[in-house]
Order: sequence, then C-alpha cells, then structure tokens
Amino acid sequence: MDDFAGTQAPIHRLADPAEAVAALESAVPGLVSLRLPEPRNVDWRLVEAGLGTALPEDFKLLREFYPTFGLGDFLGFGGPERGGEQTWVQGLRETLEDVEEWCSEADLTVPVRPFPAAGGLLPWAGSNQGDLFLWATNPAGPQEWTVTVASRSSAWWHYTGGAVQFLADLVTGAVEPWALPRVRPDVARW
Repeated sequence: MDDFAGTQAPIHRLADPAEAVAALESAVPGLVSLRLPEPRNVDWRLVEAGLGTALPEDFKLLREFYPTFGLGDFLGFGGPERGGEQTWVQGLRETLEDVEEWCSEADLTVPVRPFPAAGGLLPWAGSNQGDLFLWATNPAGPQEWTVTVASRSSAWWHYTGGAVQFLADLVTGAVEPWALPRVRPDVARW
C-alpha cells in the first residue's frame, strides 16, 4: 500500500509573503538577478474568480516579481501572465484532471481529492520528472494552505509551511526531499 511518507514542518512558518520571498532569495542567490523591475500586474481577481478561490499571497508576490524559472534543473515555478490569466486558469483546470487521476490511483490510508473538494489539492508547480507540488487547500483561507508533494514514484508527503517557504527550505536542505532529488540553488529563466 502506498501511503504518505509523512509530514515535515518548518521551524517557524513564514506568514509574511515578503519574508517568504526574501527567504527564497537568500536560499537561491541567483534569483535576485531575475527580479523584474516592475510588478507584472497580473489580474488576480480574474484568476481567482476563474478558479473559485483566492490564492496565497506569497505565491502571488513571487509571481508578480519573477518570471517563470527553474530551480536546480528540476523544479519549475510559473504562474499567470498579465493578459494570459484565463489561459493559465484553463491550463490549471487541465492539470487538475491529472491530479484527479493521481488521487484516484493513490492507495492511501487517508484518501486525497483534487480541488475544489474541501481540503482538495491544487497544483502550483511541477518538476521535469513529472512530480507535482500542490496546495492542500484549507477552508480557513489560502494563508493557511500547506504543501503536498506527489512524486512520480508514488510517494506522497506534506510540508506544513507555504509554497514559497517550501522552495527555500527544499533548496537549503531544511526539508528532506523525500522521493525527490536534492534541489541545487541554481536558477534559470524558463
């Protein structure tokens, strides 16, 4: 039976989005060189209306000031572009079909479901090896969402911090990369 490998927690959850982005910039020194001079001004109301939920502020802040990028030639981070919000939402809905398939095939003690189910999983990043990085949504609001990792090798696990802090902790080694390769602090625009 496949099951969750477990749950990892940050020493201190970074609730301030700017603090989470700063932690990632510190963990990945080359990231700052990709910082956009102006925010991209994504129409987040349009994105969130299309999804039927608000999104975490750390994700939105990182997306506003950074292009789509890859970490350690493994994990890709992106999001909506100004003017392409509806296209991004549609792509995310298509990815949710994959998440639904993964959830139905996972033989977990505690079943998981895709968003929009209560506590459902919503993807926010992926790897070049087919791993998915998802938010475990929470009715208390997106600032309380945590991370669920669904690796291509069928290992599922949780991280009780936010997505941007997860990236920083994954790169620094503060979180064990269960069923994933170590992620180097190399960054490149995708």
